[in-house]
Amino acid sequence: MRRRLPALAATATALALLLTGCSGEGHGRDADGTIRLSFQSLAWQKESVDANKQLVREWNAAHPDIQVDYVQGSWDNVHDQLLTSFEGGEAPDIIHDASDDLADFAYGGYLADLRDLLPDRLTRDIPRQSWETTTFDGGVYGVPFLQEPKVLIANTKILASSGVRIPTPEKPWSWPEFRQVSEKLTTKGTYGVAWPLKEPVSVTLNLGLSAGGQLFHRGADGKVTIRSDAGDRIMPGTVRDQVNSDHSAARSALGMGGSDTLPGFFGGKYAMVPLGFSYRQQVVEQAPEGFGWTVLPAPAGSGGLAQGVSPQTLSVAEDSPHKEEAAQFIDFLLRPANMVRLAKGDWMLPTGTEALADPALHTEENGWATGTALARALRPAPAQSVRGYPEWKDKVATPALQEYYSGAIGTEELRKRLVDDGNRVLARYQR
Repeated sequence: MRRRLPALAATATALALLLTGCSGEGHGRDADGTIRLSFQSLAWQKESVDANKQLVREWNAAHPDIQVDYVQGSWDNVHDQLLTSFEGGEAPDIIHDASDDLADFAYGGYLADLRDLLPDRLTRDIPRQSWETTTFDGGVYGVPFLQEPKVLIANTKILASSGVRIPTPEKPWSWPEFRQVSEKLTTKGTYGVAWPLKEPVSVTLNLGLSAGGQLFHRGADGKVTIRSDAGDRIMPGTVRDQVNSDHSAARSALGMGGSDTLPGFFGGKYAMVPLGFSYRQQVVEQAPEGFGWTVLPAPAGSGGLAQGVSPQTLSVAEDSPHKEEAAQFIDFLLRPANMVRLAKGDWMLPTGTEALADPALHTEENGWATGTALARALRPAPAQSVRGYPEWKDKVATPALQEYYSGAIGTEELRKRLVDDGNRVLARYQR
């Protein structure tokens, strides 16, 4: 669940890290013996940045002997920036990232194993399936704390006039029903749905879990192979049919990012848009006055409401001289009340069970209740710990899925490229 910031932030990040790296007197201590930790945050929305900075201020006020410096990072370049800082011995002590970016750093020895550093309170509060997203070779290299399901954001006026059944988390649409509803919502000048699939791989894999798809399968020997079963074809097949057979999904949206679809959604061009849960903030801020919208659960299949997610994470650098103090700060940052503040600031869901139960996250306003009802069905993204996944995604899956959704290739050609070409890529990483 990575987020985007303007490219200017990359320069600011490098400068901030340079300044932070020079701020201490050595070994992470000031001249008076005060421990000084650097916390690189990737928060970018004003509410989220404000919440993070306020929590840092509260920690510093209560811990005069352990001071935390807030460093602004950027989702746009975080992997390369972190790799450079790790190799240069200048990594921040506390690292904000996403779970799908941790594998290389964990296997490379750049991140500390947190198993003996975190308090029982925190490890018990976060469900096992969330911890699986940050566990590599038995070690835990990050604390998953925010997650974002995909939901359908829909125009209430169009829904009401169509007479379609409104889905709920208790009784969602099936994939076939979703296809039928999209056709019914399609009228002159309005498509039933717009799929923003500029980056199609994670959407396809994560929503595919609801239909029983998995694609990546780990054998008894620990090696991963790709296999396309019936469940893997339901979600992408539905989208392809909506675009090419039913004409209920806008072809022009296939090359869009999520934000690109909002003007058309506000203008009545699309009745529904599948988007990440946090996009609700943009809808609230940008929708025309009087525009009615609602949050609906994504379609379900044999896997129920299951979805794959890659939570946002907090890690500790292996080279940090003050790992215990860094873990103490993470524990403070992720106390239930503080986790709620971070979740609300980012318009996402907390992973912690106590935070998730907070009444503030169960209101009907802006669809919070729908999102929290989906939380128990969230699972680790299918390729979470697969080595070689980035190459497979960029060189194989992205172009293949783009061609498939547009109608340029069929199901068998898609299978051949994802599976046959994909397994050749993974094999190089598993010798």
